[in-house]
Parts: sequence; structure tokens; C-alpha cells
Amino acid sequence: MDALPLVALIAVSAAIAGAARWTPVPAPLLLVTAGLIGAYVPGVPDYTLEPHIVLPLILPPLLHTAALDSSYLDLRANARPVALLSVGYVLFATLVVGYLAYLLVPDLPLTAALVLGAVVAPPDAVAATAIARRLGLPNRITTILQGESLVNDATAITAYKVALAAAVGEGASWAGGIEEFALAALGGVGVGLVLMVPIHWLRTHLKEALLQNTLSLLIPFVAYAAAEQVGASGVLAVVVVALYLGHRAWQVDFATRLQEAAVWKMAAFILESSVFLLIGLQLPYVLEDLGGYSVGQALWYAVGVFVTVVVVRFVWVFPATFLPRVLSARIRVREPDTNWTGPVVVGWAGMRGVVSLAIAFSIPMTAEGEPFPARNLVLFLTFTTVIGTLVIQGLTLPPLIRALKLPGRDTYAETLAEAQAQSEASSAAERRLDELLADERNALPEPLADRLRTVMERRRNSVWERLGSVNEVTGESVDDTYRRLSREMIEAEREVFVQLRDERRIDDEMMRSLLRRLDLEEAAAYREDS
Repeated sequence: MDALPLVALIAVSAAIAGAARWTPVPAPLLLVTAGLIGAYVPGVPDYTLEPHIVLPLILPPLLHTAALDSSYLDLRANARPVALLSVGYVLFATLVVGYLAYLLVPDLPLTAALVLGAVVAPPDAVAATAIARRLGLPNRITTILQGESLVNDATAITAYKVALAAAVGEGASWAGGIEEFALAALGGVGVGLVLMVPIHWLRTHLKEALLQNTLSLLIPFVAYAAAEQVGASGVLAVVVVALYLGHRAWQVDFATRLQEAAVWKMAAFILESSVFLLIGLQLPYVLEDLGGYSVGQALWYAVGVFVTVVVVRFVWVFPATFLPRVLSARIRVREPDTNWTGPVVVGWAGMRGVVSLAIAFSIPMTAEGEPFPARNLVLFLTFTTVIGTLVIQGLTLPPLIRALKLPGRDTYAETLAEAQAQSEASSAAERRLDELLADERNALPEPLADRLRTVMERRRNSVWERLGSVNEVTGESVDDTYRRLSREMIEAEREVFVQLRDERRIDDEMMRSLLRRLDLEEAAAYREDS
């Protein structure tokens, strides 16, 4: 097997995603555009999107990282809108888009049209949530988009299986479809519930951070494979396990958490970048053979399907937002600030992604010994819908958010809440230190005891200092200046250690040990701006 094309794919996608940080264009859009161009550059290898690779090998880790970063408490508080979008909307879009495609495209069987509806039903919220975070959307909208993306793939895959069974003549019925959904949903959640506690127990009892992180890398694949093996939803199993582990991550050893966060952040970056580049690179395959349809006809149908997909989302989102408020006084009290701007953003943030394409490519070539009806046209319409939503909605979502002037995150209030939380925690730490020092077994020289108190006081004051005065020359807060000076001091020490190694006054092993200690101190002093 030639590894060079895979290495090139990862390297190019990472470079483009890195360059996107210096542009106002979201990385997914640049990657898709680069893929569309690269598909026709001479010498570029053929990259075919393989469903048996994307669904079991790429989707689980992406879902796992997204669920780990999600808040179980926030998702539970927004369970109604998340469920209405991730289950209700996907089923509604499957039926409506499928039926309208059946009316729009001559000779397209209804069952094949419903397959198309299921394929294009689930939005991929990676791009939407990235934009939401960058522009500081209200937490509730970001949570709803995240929650939708965690669950909607399971609904779409199950709807696709039911529609495909009808299309290939396996006698699917409404009762059979409901049974399939029940097995997928309840089974997936059940497998996740069974796995999450023993996996967490293992994570808390393994003493080696290296072993713990090896387990962490295996978890999404184990959960997905176990659920799929019993005919349940692997997507839901992965999400349930990851939400539980993320909610209880504080119980895991600190070294594991530090390594795990870095490893999964890198893995998510590589996978997300690669899949968006892969989407663009599929253009030659979807144009290979459109059957009895001309390019002009296919483009006309593509516009029709794209408009239908966009409109249907709004048709669902607005009633799903306001109808429960009309019917329930409790919801009106709990969500007093709901207005039309939030649903507009959620409605427009319906970009499709790699899951839709992977499902489309998994459509069999034949049905009952005959070619699957309009398979290549379904692939083409899926591809154009994915590209259209990513480019049109992705480019216009940021200016739409700015135009609506949604209330963003209150950074002052968040910092104040953080400072109060840190103050309470530091007070608890102070009381605990006094208790420990009162025991003669914990006797320390006074300078060392004072050092512990100084570290604790530093943590207590650091957040408050961010709310204080700003240096007129640098624009930094006191806390920012402290961290910068701390890093400068550590860098000076680092240079000395390297010089001593070069002069053979210490060996490499000792230098690495000393540098690791500095790295940990620098990591403690570093605060990543959100």
C-alpha cells in the first residue's frame, strides 16, 4: 500500500486549515474549495470516499471529541430543542425532501427519492459551531447546534436503512421502520449505558497515563463496533459513553487529562481537515455517469433540492421553537428571552457534511439484480447539496449573525463568575492546608508553608486581576503581564539548560527531565483565550 497519498492528504489539509486561521473564511470552506480545485490538478491521486472507512473509523472519533467537549448539564437543559432537531427535523426532512424530489425529478422512484431525503437530512454542525464560537453566539444556540450534530447522524442512518430496504425490495413497512428506529435508538443508548461505567472505572484505576490514553483512543471504536454488532446505533453508543466520561473527567488522573486533551485536539484537527478536503475531491466521481439525465437537467434538479433542503429546515425550526411556548406556560417562564433571531440562525446553520456523502456512497450498485434507480443522480444531488450549503450558508452565516446583532457572550460576567468560583475553591484549599499543617506528620519549615499559601493566593487573585486595570502601553491586564513575564523567565532557564547540555556539564536525560519540569510550569501559567 502506498502511504504517500494519505500523508499528502493530511499534510495539505492541515496546511490549508492552518492558513485559514489568518483569513476571515472558515477552514471548512477553504478546504472544500481546495478539494474542488485539486480534483482536476494533474498528478493528484484518486481519493474515493469509502463508507466502510468513514462511518466506523472517522465518524466515531469525531463524535467522541465533540461529546467530550459538550456539557451534559447544558444538553439536558436543552433536551427538547435538541431532540426536535436531531430526531424530529431529520425525519421531517427525509419525508418532505424525498417527496418533493420525487415530484421534481422525472422517473425517480419514490423509494429512491426517500433514500435521497434521508441522505441529505442531517446537518454537519462542525462548521456551524466553529463559526458560532468564533463570533461569540449565545451559549444556548451553540449548545443546541452541538447537541443536534451529536444525535442527528444516528437518526439519518436509521432512516436511510429503512428507505433503502424499501428501495431494494425488502418489503419495509411502517411497523418495520418504527421497530428499526426503536432498536437503533434504545439499543444504542443501552450499549452506551452498559459500557460507560466499566470504561470509566478502568480509566480511574489504570495508573499509567500512557495506558489510560491508549484506552481513550480505543473507546469510540469499541462503543461504535459493539452497538453495530447487535444492530443498534453506534453513533448513540459513542455519544452516551463520551458524555458520561466528559462529565466525570475530573475523576481521572491529571496527567491523563493533560495528555488526552492534547491528543484528541490533534486527532480532531487532522480528521476534520481531511474530511472537508475529501468532500471537494469527490467531484470527478459524482460526475462520472448521470445516466439518462443531462448535466443541465441535473444542475436544475440540484438547485431544486438545495432550495428545498434550506426551506424545509426553516419550516421545521420556527414551529418547533414557538409552538411549545404557546402550549406550555412552563416553557414560557423557563425561556423568557426567546425571539425570532435565534431560530433564524439555527435555521440557516444547516450545512451538510461528510456523513451525507459517506451514506450516499454506500448506496448499493444494484437492487434485486437491477441497477439501483438513479444512483449516480442521487450521489450528484447529495454532493451539490453538501457543497451548496457549505459554501452559500457557510459564507453568509457570519454576516447574518452580525446583522441580527444577537447578544453575545458576556465576557465580564463570565470572568466574574470564574473569579467567584476560584475564590470559593481557594478558601476551601486554605482551610484544608491549615488542617494538614496542624498534623505534626505534615510539618513543614515556615518558608515552604508560606510558599504553598503564596501559590494558593496567586490562583485566587489571578482571575480578579483580569478584571482590573490595563497597562496603557501594552494593553495587557496585570494577569497577562504576569504570565508573559513568567514565560520569559522560563525561556531564560530553558536556554541555560540547553547550553549546559551542549557544554557536556549535564547529559541529555537530565536536560529532558529539567525541561519537562519547566514545560509543566509553563503549561500551568498558560491560559488559552477562548
